[in-house]
This record gives sequence, structure tokens and C-alpha cells, in this order.
Amino acid sequence: MNNKTKSILHLDLDAFFVSVERLKDSRLKDRPLIVGGLGDRGVVAACSYETRKFGVHSGMAMKVAKRLCPHATYIRGDASIYIRHSEVVTDIIKSQVPTFEKASVDEFYADLTGMDRFFGVKKFAHELRETIIRESGLPISFGLSRNKIVSKIATGEAKPNAEKYIEAGEEKGFLAPLEVNKIPMIGSKTFQALLNLGVRKIKTIQEMPVEMLESVLGKNGRVIWKRAHGIDDPPIVPFHERKSISTERTFNRDTIDMVRLHATLVAMAESLAYQLRKGNKLASVVTVKIRYSDFQTQSKQAKIPYTSADHILIPKVEELFDKLYTRRLLIRLIGVRFSGLVAGHYQINLFEDSEEILSLYNSLDKIRQRFGEHSVKRAVGMEVKTIGRMGNPFNGQPPIVLAHRKQ
Repeated sequence: MNNKTKSILHLDLDAFFVSVERLKDSRLKDRPLIVGGLGDRGVVAACSYETRKFGVHSGMAMKVAKRLCPHATYIRGDASIYIRHSEVVTDIIKSQVPTFEKASVDEFYADLTGMDRFFGVKKFAHELRETIIRESGLPISFGLSRNKIVSKIATGEAKPNAEKYIEAGEEKGFLAPLEVNKIPMIGSKTFQALLNLGVRKIKTIQEMPVEMLESVLGKNGRVIWKRAHGIDDPPIVPFHERKSISTERTFNRDTIDMVRLHATLVAMAESLAYQLRKGNKLASVVTVKIRYSDFQTQSKQAKIPYTSADHILIPKVEELFDKLYTRRLLIRLIGVRFSGLVAGHYQINLFEDSEEILSLYNSLDKIRQRFGEHSVKRAVGMEVKTIGRMGNPFNGQPPIVLAHRKQ
């Protein structure tokens, strides 16, 4: 790779939750191991390579996994422990790499462009991986190429616990024999649509006119076509440790209208929770603030397990408000803040959530990404007048409604 060619490294901790559990208990090494929610409606958050030959995969219903691999060891995950180990790896990368992106709790990108002038990109990447393994005790794989997409796919091909280099100009040849669902952004529905066209290998997409793919998949067709050719180049998003996100609402008139206050709190918490998931963040502290008509301001906070789930965050916000609002004065302002943020996919919530809840969040967030954040919201967040004072007649699960979009 010459100095004019970008060098993008993708690092991915192998079966991260499983690897941490094995680090804690060496007796679990080489044994089939599944981490996730242990109830009948739980979901697999992570599984060891030994279980995959039985058809187990992350996101699968736990009851199905138990049928496929009844002899495995099953463990309910502990997000706080995984995040501590993730931060160890983050600190190692931060100390070695000038620019990097933390894509999730177990996945990183680093821009190594220009480092050939000093000691060689390949050598540096190899030594970085060796340092991470030595200092964290965790297995990690990487892919190295001239862009994020090819590097991520290369990491998948390198696993488990290995490294793969794709030289500039060799991207098409590397990608050609792989199945199309190896391309990031191709989910099960798009994969099925391509299979219906007789497209299974990336090579077939490489041989298709881009217009044909666009006619079937819309604007995503062009993105997929570019990725199949190894020429899509999304930027590195530099990592910075944002500590909190918050929002406040000052009312035009001071109020003690509990229906309105309740609706405002839910809407704010719901919006912040979506921002967490959109930014691959999890929060561990919830704070609610009240400013009264006499301008006195009070706040109350609570520590919670790491999460980005509405159905955990919203009830906690409501609970804090009930504990905080004791003066019975008119309220001028209310605020909600989520803090103690770390990088992490919603996957961590699979330790507690059911398959239905996970599917619901995925679907709602896709609608928001396509039509805007306010295109879907809870009825209670739209100031539904039938809801009484700070009560929730829906047992912790307010109904979801589609907001009307202006034409």
C-alpha cells in the first residue's frame, strides 16, 4: 500500500461476551457457551464458535438455541463487566492510534494512512493486535484494506482470532466469491430479494449494471453495487467520549397539569433513548430536573444497568419525577438527562429483553431513520387526554402510534 492509498483497519473482538466469560472462568474454554436472556422468551446475545455448527446464532430465540444445543452452558450476561473490558481495549487503541472510531462495544476502526513512512502499516496493525491480546487477554481479529467496508468484510473472513490484508486493487477479487449477505447493510429481506433474482455471490453483482440493482432495491441498490466493487468509502467518525445527552422543556405558562407533564417527560425520554440507539450508546445514569415557578431548581438521579431501551428508561424517568415533585408548586421547566454513556449496541439489552421487544425496537428505529425521529411515537407522548396523573394504564408498555406526516 503506497502513501497515496488509504489504510483503514477494522478490529473486532471475537465472540466478545463469550470471550469475557471464559476469561473470568477458564473452565469454560472450548466448551459450547451461550450468553443472553435465560427466560423462555429471551434472546441469544452471543454464542461460542462451538455452538454455531448446531445452527445457533446471535439474535436467535433462546428456546430455539436450547433445542439446537441443549448441552451448552447458558449464562445471563453482565453488561457492566463487558463494558469494563471494552474500555481496556479502547484505552490501548487510543494510546497507539491517532484517529479511530469506536463503532460498538466490541468493534473499532482506525485510520493508519501514512504510517508506512515510519514502520509499515501491516507491521503496526499486527503489533497492535498482539498488544491487545496480551494486555486484555481477549482474542481479536482484524481486516486491513483501503476502506471501511472491505476491511470489515475481511475481518469476518479472518475470524476467529486472526488477521487479513487486502492490497489496494485486489478488492474485487477478494469480494467476488463471497455470498452477498457478507456486504454490510444487506439484511435478511434484502438477501432474500437478491436470492429471488438468482444473486447469491458478490461476483454476480459485480457483473450487473448498477441500474438493474437500483430498479429492484432503489437507492440502496447503488450503495450495494459500490460496496460489491469495494469502492464505497464511508468516513472514519473520530471517537470522543461524550458523557451525557439531555433535553429540557420550558413551558409558556407554569403548570401542574400532570397529563401534560407526563406526556412531555415520556416524549423527551423516548427521543433521548432513540438518540442513544442511533449513536450506538448505552446510558447508566438517569436524571430528572424540575424548576419551579419561584425559580428554585431540584434534580434527582438514579444508577441503572447499561441500556438504551425505552421501556427501561421511561419508567425510571417517571419514577424519579414522582419522587422529586414534592412541593406541589407550579412547574416552569422539566429536564431529562442520560449520562454515564458508553459505546454499545442494543445487543446488551438482550440479557433481559424478549425477542418481541427487540424486534419492535428494530422496526420502530428503521421507521424513524427513514421518515424522521417524530414519525413514530408513543400515544402517551402525544399528550393523550385519557391518561391520568403520571399513571400508566399499559403496564409499562405505552401503545405505539404512527404520527401523521404532513404531505
